[in-house]
Amino acid sequence: MKTPVRLLIAQFAIVAAGAMAVASASAEEIVVVAPNAPPPVRVEAVPAPRDGYVWEKGHWRWEHGRYVWEKGHWEVVRVGGHWVPGHWAPRGPNWVWVPGHWA
Repeated sequence: MKTPVRLLIAQFAIVAAGAMAVASASAEEIVVVAPNAPPPVRVEAVPAPRDGYVWEKGHWRWEHGRYVWEKGHWEVVRVGGHWVPGHWAPRGPNWVWVPGHWA
């Protein structure tokens, strides 16, 4: 049985689009968008300061259509930079996660 040319073209387009998505995802930052505001931040015990590290507070992350709490963690200090904590920012009707980073 012969496969119609249109079906072959459609299958190729799907495979090519998937390959491009993988290539672009590795070259660009992943953008996380949630349709509603995150719940209130949980209160966490902040550990005593550690030389050479900065504490990234816990936050809500969007996973499989719902918010999931991620505990705080240590980030290694980068000399000459300051830590900008991750946070959720409103974008129109949605919310976008801005990852913590060194500036």
